[in-house]
Amino acid sequence: MTISQLLEQFGDKYVLALLTTWKLTACAFVIAFAVGVLITVMRICPIRPLQLAGDFYVQLFRNIPGAALLILLVYALPYLRLVWSYYACVLIATSLIPAAFCSEYLMAGMNTIAAGQIEAARSLGMRESSVFFKIVFPQALRYVVPAMISELVIVLKDTTFAYVVNYADLMQNARVLISNYDALLSVYLVTAVIYILINYALNRISVAVARRQDAGARRAAGRSR
Repeated sequence: MTISQLLEQFGDKYVLALLTTWKLTACAFVIAFAVGVLITVMRICPIRPLQLAGDFYVQLFRNIPGAALLILLVYALPYLRLVWSYYACVLIATSLIPAAFCSEYLMAGMNTIAAGQIEAARSLGMRESSVFFKIVFPQALRYVVPAMISELVIVLKDTTFAYVVNYADLMQNARVLISNYDALLSVYLVTAVIYILINYALNRISVAVARRQDAGARRAAGRSR
């Protein structure tokens, strides 16, 4: 089966699978970012047990393979009487690991903020929570936007683990087509091109944002001279 025949007969299936992949990616990234912010707050708070818990989370999920985590959720947890849907398992697996990296990016972004700004805010009587969410977090977030977009690319690629549990994403769509039709090369080629185009577009956005931030920083430095 040629690529043109494949797209003509199964183009609608590719579109549905692509929408499913985008939905999973968007949901996973939003959850990962929210959890990453929470973990970051835990890591910088003055309560020692919360600091340790946040650091433990990052060290744990930075070093666990996504496929292994998904298999654990799907096949091991039922022995503990915890049975979740395939979608929930895939969503959790593709959220918890990126959350650790989001926290690391935010911590790196906060390290770029001048200590004088924080001290000035405290001298004005601002609470620590207000200092974080009104001064520290917005600046750190602007700094790490390119890294967050790169993490979005990683989340998109991690969704390919979903085929392990037969979730209807792009990879599972390719798997079904190959099992029913003699079109292994064309199916995988089309699937690969789709992933490459999406990831390339996201990477270009990341580069453009980084360049814009660098240009803004240079202009600000020029005005301060």
